[in-house]
Amino acid sequence: MYIPSSFRQDDMAALHQLMRDRPLATLVTGSPDGPNANHIPLQLVAGPGSRGVLRGHIARANPLAREAERPLQALAIFCGPDSYISPSWYPEKVEHGKVVPTWNYVAVHARGSLRVVDDPHWLREQLEGLTGQQEAGALTPWSVADASEDFIEKLSAAIVGIELSIDTLEGKWKVSQNQRRVTREGVADGLRERAGDGDGDMAALVESAIGD
Repeated sequence: MYIPSSFRQDDMAALHQLMRDRPLATLVTGSPDGPNANHIPLQLVAGPGSRGVLRGHIARANPLAREAERPLQALAIFCGPDSYISPSWYPEKVEHGKVVPTWNYVAVHARGSLRVVDDPHWLREQLEGLTGQQEAGALTPWSVADASEDFIEKLSAAIVGIELSIDTLEGKWKVSQNQRRVTREGVADGLRERAGDGDGDMAALVESAIGD
C-alpha cells in the first residue's frame, strides 16, 4: 500500500481499534490461478504491545481450506470510513479555482502467515469470541449457547478455523491532513451538511486533524 508520510498511521491502538470496529476483512492469498480474495470477519487477539493474530473460520468446502493446510502468506485488508471530497468545500475554489476532487479513506493492511486450524475446541472458542464481540452492545445478546448443542456441532463440522499471525501492520488515514486548517474545516462542514453514508464518521476524523 502506498502511504505518503502525512497519511501514515503508526498508532498500534488506532490500528487495532479499526480492526475491531470493522472486522469484515478482505483476505488476499496467492493461488495457482492467481490472486484469491475472500471476505471474512476476523477477530483480533492481541496483548499489550503485540501486533496480534487474526482468527476466523471458513467453509470446509472453500479451496482456501486446502491451500492453507501448509502455512502461506496472506494479506488481510480492513476498511474504515470513506467519503468523496468535493472541491466545492474548499475556500481555494473561490480564491483561485485550482482545486480537484479527492477521496478520503481509512485502511489497515495486516500481513502474515495463514494456517488452517481443524480443532473443534479452538473453533468453538473462536465462534464464541467473535459472536460475543459483535453482540456486546445488544439489549438481549445472542450467544452460541442459545442454540442446541447438536445443531451447533452439525454446522461446526462444515467449517474450519483460520489464523493469521501478523508480521507487519500498516495503516493509512487519508483524512485531509495535507490541507491547510481552513480547508479541513470546510471539508468537515461539507461532510456534515451532506450527511451521506459514512460522512459523519469521516467528518469526525477530519476534525481530529484540524488542530494540527
